[in-house]
Amino acid sequence: MNAPLSLLKMRFLTGLQYRAAAAAGILTQFFFGLIFIMVYVAFYAHSGEAQPMTLKEVVAYVWLQQMFFALIVLWQFDGELFELITGGNIAYELCRPWRLYPIWYAKLLAARLASASLRCLPVALVVFILPEPYRMPLPASPAALLLFILTLLSGLLLVAAISMLVYISVFWTMSPVGSVLMIAVAGEFFAGMIVPVPLMPGWMQTLAGLLPFRWTVDFPFRVYTGHIGVQEALAGIGIQLIWLAALAAAGEWLMGRALKRVVVQGG
Repeated sequence: MNAPLSLLKMRFLTGLQYRAAAAAGILTQFFFGLIFIMVYVAFYAHSGEAQPMTLKEVVAYVWLQQMFFALIVLWQFDGELFELITGGNIAYELCRPWRLYPIWYAKLLAARLASASLRCLPVALVVFILPEPYRMPLPASPAALLLFILTLLSGLLLVAAISMLVYISVFWTMSPVGSVLMIAVAGEFFAGMIVPVPLMPGWMQTLAGLLPFRWTVDFPFRVYTGHIGVQEALAGIGIQLIWLAALAAAGEWLMGRALKRVVVQGG
C-alpha cells in the first residue's frame, strides 16, 4: 500500500498548484448554482401539487452539487491515463513493480480531492450568507452532518471505481469517446446531477435505485438535508460499500484480463 498512498499524496500536492483553473471553476459553480435555483424557485412558485422535496432541501441539494462538483462529476477523466493506453506508454507502467489498478485508482482520488479542496471552501463561504431563497441551509442535525461526510467519502470511492471501468474499457476499444459519453449522460442523470431523484417519475426512481450512480450524489445530499433519516442512511452506507466492493473487484478482474492480452500501440 506504500506506493498508492505515496502517489496519492504527490498527485494531491501537484493538483493544488492549479489555482487559476480552480478560480475559474468557482465562478462557474456560482453561476450554474444560481441558475438552477432560479429554475426551481419558479417551478415551486407555480406548481399546484405538493413535491416530495421542499424548496429548501432542493436549494441545499444544488449548492452541495456545486461545492463538491469535482468529487462527484462523472465526465471528468485523466487524459494522461488514456494516452498511456492508446499511445503505447502503458509498456513503461507494466515494467514497474506494482499492481496497476490501485496505482491508477490513487491517481483518480488525488486529482478529485485536490480540485475539490480548492473549490469547496470559497463556495461554502458565500452560499451560507446569500439572501433567501438562495441561502444554503445548515445540516438537518449533527448526526446528519456526520453521516453526510461518511456517505460523501463513500460516494467518492464509488465514483473512482466507476471511472476505472471506463479506463479499463479503452484497452479493448482504443478510444475513450463512447465509454465517456455513456457514463457522462446516463451516469450523471441517474446520479441526480440533472434532477434530484425524488423529483423523477416513479419508474425512473426505480431504475435509479438499481444502478450505482445515485449512491454517489443523490444519497449523500439527501442525508445532509434530513430527507433521508439516520436509519436509512446507515443502511445506505452498507449498500454503497457493497457496490464499491463489487465494482472494484470487477475492475481488478477486467484489468487483469486486459493486461494479459494487451498489445502496445505506437512507439
